[in-house]
Amino acid sequence: MDEPRWLDEREDRAWRGYRRMRRLLDLTLARELMQDAGLSEPDYDVLSDLSEAPEQRLRLSELADRMLWSRSRLSHHLSRMQQRGLVTREECPSDGRGSIVALTPAGRAAIAAAAPGHVAAVRRHLIDLLTPEEVIALGALTQRVVDRLAGRPAVPEA
Repeated sequence: MDEPRWLDEREDRAWRGYRRMRRLLDLTLARELMQDAGLSEPDYDVLSDLSEAPEQRLRLSELADRMLWSRSRLSHHLSRMQQRGLVTREECPSDGRGSIVALTPAGRAAIAAAAPGHVAAVRRHLIDLLTPEEVIALGALTQRVVDRLAGRPAVPEA
C-alpha cells in the first residue's frame, strides 16, 4: 500500500482554514437569513432556484439534483413550505409519477424580500473582503473543484 501524501504545513493551513471559514460563513449567513427574513437556507435555495426557473417551476427531481438532496428529503421539506404557502406541487403532465414544484405569490414575495439582505450579507462576510483579483481566483478555483466533483472535464484557463 502506498504511503499517503500528507499535507505539508502550507497545505494543512489552507485546508483547515477553508473548513473553518466554510462552517463559520454558512452559520453566519444562515443565522442572518433566519433572523432577517424568517427563511432557512434550504427555504432560500428552493425559492431562489424556482424564482430563476422558466415560469418559476421545476420538476421535483431537478430541484433535488440542484440542492444535492434526495427526493424524499426535498419532498418533506417542500411539504413544510407548502403549509406556509410558499410553493405548490402539481402533477407532471408528461410523467404521472413526477411532480412539478411551483413558486406561489407568497413565495415570490418572500424571496424578493429576502434577497437584498442575503446578498448584502454575502458581500459583507465574503465578497467585499476580497480584491477583484481574489474574486476572480475564487471563482476559478471553485469552478475547477465543482467540475472535478461533478465528473466534468477540466476547462483550460483563458
